[in-house]
Amino acid sequence: MVPGLRRLPKGVKMDDFSPSDLKTILHSKRANMYYLEHCRVMQKDGRVLYLTEAKKDNLYFNIPIANTTVILLGTGTSITQAAVRMLAQAGVLIGFCGGGGTPLYMGNEIEWLTPQGEYRPTEYLQGWLSFWFDDEQRLQTAKALQHARIDFLRHVWGRDRELILAGFDAGDPAIGDALDACDAQIATATKTTYLLATEANLTKQLYKFAARQNNLTDFVREREASDKANGFLNHGNYLAYGLAASTLWVLGIPHGFAVMHGKTRRGALVFDVADLVKDAIVLPWAFICAKENATEQEFRQQCLQAFADHKALDVMFDQVKDLALTPREEFK
Repeated sequence: MVPGLRRLPKGVKMDDFSPSDLKTILHSKRANMYYLEHCRVMQKDGRVLYLTEAKKDNLYFNIPIANTTVILLGTGTSITQAAVRMLAQAGVLIGFCGGGGTPLYMGNEIEWLTPQGEYRPTEYLQGWLSFWFDDEQRLQTAKALQHARIDFLRHVWGRDRELILAGFDAGDPAIGDALDACDAQIATATKTTYLLATEANLTKQLYKFAARQNNLTDFVREREASDKANGFLNHGNYLAYGLAASTLWVLGIPHGFAVMHGKTRRGALVFDVADLVKDAIVLPWAFICAKENATEQEFRQQCLQAFADHKALDVMFDQVKDLALTPREEFK
């Protein structure tokens, strides 16, 4: 059974209550993110549940919406209007996707069905727009994001014992040299295109390193490939996109105001923010789980646990808030 969900005893009648009665948990501190398939999501007795059909009876499981950031609805799922209303009131993002959590098929606001909250803060949007229309200031912000991405990778790979035992050690000279070189290239970049090239080069180096550490020497990164490493990378990246989309929605910053991935992509800022944690967490665990022949559910649970252990959502919130409110001249 998925952690956080429980079977409702037969004959138990729950008191009806509204999501507004629930104790509010900050999105940055919420613990749950769910991928559901082959079930029906509904509202019952004032709670959001999902229903699965067994041979002898139907099983209902509670979804703790007050402590949830994102729900991905995969193959064979449906959801009622009443359930969507309660999820919106609790500030939970919904995404419709294919098997294994990828790809996203449908959604408002670029890739996600986002709640329509009228009382989210405005200071972060105003701070973001104060620099966004200036090319140089936008470049400085993109650099700050990339430096933060590398700092987080050093932090995770320097402290996570499981990753270190698997060979993902920030103290490894090969990794340290690659990160130092990338940091230097980021600092001297004069265009966003140079930053994109630098990012792509580092990720290729990390793929090569991870493949070698896990005896997957024939690995080639292809999003449509059917091997486990590529599938887990896709799956984990979409989980990171869900956290990034939730962060931006809560702070009231539209996904189209990207600083790096291109002003022509409506959801590009989601990719910018997700990059903070993808290489540090998703990448190593995708290769480790592929080597161990893990199932998609086992990989997803491991990835979500790593997000929680290293406070990935907190990192996203803190970084975006800092970038929105810090004067650009302090980045130089």
